[in-house]
Amino acid sequence: MLVVPCHASHAVPCRAVPTVPHVPGPAAGRCVRRAQQRVQVLRALRSDPVGLEGLRAAALGEGGLCPELRPQVWPRLLSIDPGKLPPRPAPPALQEHRDRGQILLDVARCAPRFPPGMAAEQRRVLQEQLAGLILHVLRAHPQLHYYQGFHDVALTLLLVLGQRRAAPLLEQLSTHHLRDFLDPTLESTTRVLSHLMPLLQRESPRLHDFMQRAEVGTVFALSWLITWYGHVLTDFHHTLRLFDFFLASHPLMPVYFAAAVVLHREEEVLAVPCDMPSVHQLLSRLPPDLPYERLVLRAQELFQRHPHTRLARQHRDSIAIRSFGAFQHAASRQRPDAVLRRQRREPAVDATVPLPAAGGNALVKAAVWGLSATLGVVALAVTHTALDWGPEFLLRLF
Repeated sequence: MLVVPCHASHAVPCRAVPTVPHVPGPAAGRCVRRAQQRVQVLRALRSDPVGLEGLRAAALGEGGLCPELRPQVWPRLLSIDPGKLPPRPAPPALQEHRDRGQILLDVARCAPRFPPGMAAEQRRVLQEQLAGLILHVLRAHPQLHYYQGFHDVALTLLLVLGQRRAAPLLEQLSTHHLRDFLDPTLESTTRVLSHLMPLLQRESPRLHDFMQRAEVGTVFALSWLITWYGHVLTDFHHTLRLFDFFLASHPLMPVYFAAAVVLHREEEVLAVPCDMPSVHQLLSRLPPDLPYERLVLRAQELFQRHPHTRLARQHRDSIAIRSFGAFQHAASRQRPDAVLRRQRREPAVDATVPLPAAGGNALVKAAVWGLSATLGVVALAVTHTALDWGPEFLLRLF
């Protein structure tokens, strides 16, 4: 049990964490930013209604969210109460669905996206949970149609939140941000992609004309958008950074980020032969050294300079765009966790520990991500208590 002292001078449990003056160079700045972010996020979570703009600012800021804050902030960005436990998704063997076979195949092939060094049994448990999570959402919403790549989004949520916590987030994304991709045809997806070329034309007519002559189209960016880049990035930290960004932004922000990536590589594109195979091959493979923070800033600048309403005539037909206004309104009216718990007379619930699905080895399932989740809970508990004593004390802890 974590015991927090009553006076700042006796904060023995926190002395193992280096204070800012002892951290040299850029690391000191990162420590300060992280400490300030914890203060900002916890204040936003405690305000009534929840300070949604503060949470968005933290997710959009340099480096994204601290890992231990994501289980608290991600649900709030999607207007979900993280203290309300949903029912546990049933095992995939018990869930019949028209796309069940394809889902199980895709889940079986996603092993490279798990953290390196994970034991085979742990990976098998997570794959079982992933399949159950996807089938649970699709059965709850029969109008949705599975697409290959949806499992990449679901996997990122699963690894961060656990199966039961990920379920309501995946449902919300499926009915809002990703809704166009879950239609039975590609018509809505094509409308989303249609915003990319007008963006490039406004920023670089030279690059736009070159790509038009090459007849490369926008298919190279399809896997980026439908997986929120989870399928094409090799570093999971970069994927998490982009999820912070997209969850706090307009549903079309992945398109603006795609434009930022293409514009960043403009000279590379113009240096290859002006034909479809050459340009497509270059653009479809993201280099490992992209400057993600600069690209996040550029995508936000593009969104401000070129509103989506001016990019494509069909923008009003996008399901995600049509529902975004009501989605934002609901998110801005959320009550803080403490108020909701008093209303329901329920105890606080740990939102970071993944809960295992039914069946299989319970000890193995409980151990999946257990250590990292516990460390996140301890850090968050210390921060919550320190915030009661004042931000200055909190800054000394980190």
